[in-house]
Amino acid sequence: MPGTTARKQNRSRMVRAVCAVAGASLVLAACGSTKDTGAASAEGGGSGQVGVILPLLTSPFWQSYNDYVPKMADSEGVDTLKTVNSNSDPSQQITDINNQLNQGVKGLVVAPLDSAAIEAGLDQAERKGVPVVAVDVAPDKGKVAMVVRANNVAYGEKACQYLGEQIPSGKVVQIMGDLASVNGRDRSEAFRACVKKNFPKLKVLEIPAKWESDTAASKLDTLLNANPDIKGIYMQAGGVYLAPTLQTLKSKGMLKKAGQDGHITIVSNDGIPQEFDAIRKGEIDATVSQPADLYAKYGMYYIKAAMEGKTFEPGPTDHDSTIVKLPSGILEDQLPAPLVTKDNVDDPKLWGNTVK
Repeated sequence: MPGTTARKQNRSRMVRAVCAVAGASLVLAACGSTKDTGAASAEGGGSGQVGVILPLLTSPFWQSYNDYVPKMADSEGVDTLKTVNSNSDPSQQITDINNQLNQGVKGLVVAPLDSAAIEAGLDQAERKGVPVVAVDVAPDKGKVAMVVRANNVAYGEKACQYLGEQIPSGKVVQIMGDLASVNGRDRSEAFRACVKKNFPKLKVLEIPAKWESDTAASKLDTLLNANPDIKGIYMQAGGVYLAPTLQTLKSKGMLKKAGQDGHITIVSNDGIPQEFDAIRKGEIDATVSQPADLYAKYGMYYIKAAMEGKTFEPGPTDHDSTIVKLPSGILEDQLPAPLVTKDNVDDPKLWGNTVK
């Protein structure tokens, strides 16, 4: 209606004027380029408890995220239940969502294990009017208020670029994640495409490892028996692949430190302290730091906003990220994920240097 449009325009002008005067230090929901376009719900807004569902706890990355959750919930003013671990089982994750909904949670922060399977849980939450924020993995379908994630295509591209600059030609191995997850698909396809386009003298060998350390170790051992001349490895998840990869190389006498003859250049993803230690020792060369702290922080921020009825628009944010609209129509806040090498591994701003 014309009257409604005029009021929205007036409100928009007022918000811009307040932001211009107050400056960038105001909270994201008030101004900022996260573009809050909603208003607080008339039914009590953000009151009520939030359920937090983890994909697994066998990875140091997810252990760190789990540790950050209560701290970030407290700083963002969110009341959370004790975290629930789905233990790498997509069907269990749907059960966990159901259980949380039956407990009467008013919001859910979920790290999906399977981008397709999670739709069933999201549909259950939507039927009950409970908003959901997805962390780390974007669903293929279903309603979420926001996906809090880094650009996983960039992960694969950064790994490709680093290996390509270090290795002029030869075989490189890509130890992939679960291809049922958009993360595994994005990293795998981006790495493969980047090598083909920019480093045609590299030959990519692939190990589908499903985020499983035992699978990675077994398949890498077999691959090395047939290809003892590999020159590089890209591990898509240091949290689960670092230890088995280094142990497998060591058992074959192939673990040479950076600078030594026969050193295999290794790039990882996660940014956990163990990877940083391996970089310092010269066992691996680089990792992409996936922001466990910011995943927890903005997971809490966006679920609080969603419970208050607030919405957002695509565009740059005031926390060094960009909100994008995915092909599914879902919004995703793509948080920064820097490449870490021996040159910046001791940077105190990296979350991997702030945890034990």
